[in-house]
Amino acid sequence: MMCKSGLSHVITIDIHQKEIQGFFDCPVDNLQASPFLLQYIQECIPDYRNAVIVARNPGSAKKATSYAEKLRLGIAVIHGEQKEAESDMVDGRYSPPTLPRSRTMDVGVGVPVHPAKEKPPINVVGDIGGRIAIMVDDMVDDVKSFVAAAEVLKELGAYKIYVLATHGDAPRLIIDSPIDEVVVTNTIPHKLQKMAVYT
Repeated sequence: MMCKSGLSHVITIDIHQKEIQGFFDCPVDNLQASPFLLQYIQECIPDYRNAVIVARNPGSAKKATSYAEKLRLGIAVIHGEQKEAESDMVDGRYSPPTLPRSRTMDVGVGVPVHPAKEKPPINVVGDIGGRIAIMVDDMVDDVKSFVAAAEVLKELGAYKIYVLATHGDAPRLIIDSPIDEVVVTNTIPHKLQKMAVYT
């Protein structure tokens, strides 16, 4: 539809899934922000050699590994997730609501009811004690998960915590968090003091 309207070329920056390029009928160039963010680490983070690159979840481990290899640093991966607060369940974010268990299923007749799968609590694989933690991701949109990860990293002894991402659209929750600095490119405008734009 966009190509029919005259679009002849698409340029993206750190596209979330490379396969998306195949859905366009015109050429797509995906530019990488990592050279700029790697340069930021080397030039602007004092003692970056004492850092560990942290993947906020197993899905971002490939990106974290790429950064760690280029900088010759160690890597840590965060597994699990923060438990939702009771207010999260009430406000409708996790629709449909959980239904009370039917008493007719207790007899053993009908479809068995299995307990809901629970994600394990946050766990960090890798040593970050006494080091700088640098979380890398493609975008900062779900700030609660970054803040929860930063709290765990701080508890485990990380003395400084940075978040580096291509796209940053994070609310004020970052200001009161243990995250020392968030570095993003200028793909999305923002006005938070804790977020530095590196261009």
